[in-house]
Amino acid sequence: MNIKTRLSILNFMEFAVWGAYLTSMGSYLATHGMATNIGWFYSVQGFVSLCMPALMGIVADRWIQAQRLLSLSHLLAGIFMISACFYGYSSGDSVQFPLLFTLYTLSVAFFMPTIALTNSVAYNALDKAGLDTVKAFPPIRVFGTVGFIISMWIVDLGGLQATPGQFGWSGLLSLVMAAYALTMPKCPINTSTERKGLVEALGLNAFALFKNYRMALFFIFSMLLGICLQITNGFANPFISSFANISQFADTFGVQHANILISLSQISETLCILLIPFCLSKLGIKKVMLMAMIAWVFRFGFFAVGNPGSGVWLFILSMIVYGVAFDFFNISGSLFVDKETDLSIRNSAQGLFMMMTNGFGATVGTLSAQQVINHYVYDLGENADAMSVWEGWNTCWYIFAGYSLVVAIAFAVLFRYKHEPSK
Repeated sequence: MNIKTRLSILNFMEFAVWGAYLTSMGSYLATHGMATNIGWFYSVQGFVSLCMPALMGIVADRWIQAQRLLSLSHLLAGIFMISACFYGYSSGDSVQFPLLFTLYTLSVAFFMPTIALTNSVAYNALDKAGLDTVKAFPPIRVFGTVGFIISMWIVDLGGLQATPGQFGWSGLLSLVMAAYALTMPKCPINTSTERKGLVEALGLNAFALFKNYRMALFFIFSMLLGICLQITNGFANPFISSFANISQFADTFGVQHANILISLSQISETLCILLIPFCLSKLGIKKVMLMAMIAWVFRFGFFAVGNPGSGVWLFILSMIVYGVAFDFFNISGSLFVDKETDLSIRNSAQGLFMMMTNGFGATVGTLSAQQVINHYVYDLGENADAMSVWEGWNTCWYIFAGYSLVVAIAFAVLFRYKHEPSK
């Protein structure tokens, strides 16, 4: 089996783990009395990303080979996620926020670093094979999105959207991934015995990237754009499902199978990933990132004006532009960091990028979005008129779209980058 196929399977498994619960967990929480806590479950991914990916990157750079650390992280993540599943089923409607949240947090704490570690393992393997990462990685990463989609469909068609079974499925996949990661090519660690200062010894060199104005600005805008990342993952499913309370929409496909409708976003990803090598080489990182920011404006805007009935085509457009919004930011940004940093701090730099996007950005974004949605939607009460709830959701989506537009304009003005296609 050639290295591209092996890495494709690695990415498939990595994101299948995440897809098992990321877009459907909100519905489970909302139907079990924890609607106002949805933001905490999604923001915890950001909290752990503030330190865990960076720390794991340092460990992979200095002490433990990245593929082994990837395996260990998935083993622990899987154990805690399966524990959350058992607790959810055993408690039924009496499930309590503190224990479920604790088990989920412990799992996520070990899972989030695996995204950056998977990238590092893939980049290392491709380099060893003499392949260009910018050209070879995106088609491999497509299979990660395919895995995400298949997991979503299994959860939807298996009737697990509103059950803790989604956690069990994710945990099982993590255990399989833990075993498979050990088959990956060995990654190098810095075994130099040269005397080093404390910062260098701990692998904190990547933070020196902030001394470079362009890289500092890139990481800052990565954080600002990262605010958008988890909003629709956490709230799109509850939003679409809420139309069940409006008679004209109750029996529509989108309401009955919200996860499958949302999966169109990931299908769009598979196509957009393949555009990344062309767009990066022809347009450069600034234009590609700007395209992602504008796509977020449309992602939220189409939710505001659509519905699962006659306006479902607007929801579909929202799913289509998500591919550009997510891929042109996350994957292009990761490749940019890989090309702009030294080999000795590659893992640490990827961890830093993860910290800024899924750490600071996603944490602030999810908790802020929860407050906005609580104010306009959940604070209306369980007996609120369904049309008032719909109007509240629309107001929220317009607010999120407006924020994305402001970030895009600021990025266009402030970020300076001269693209050289020959390089």
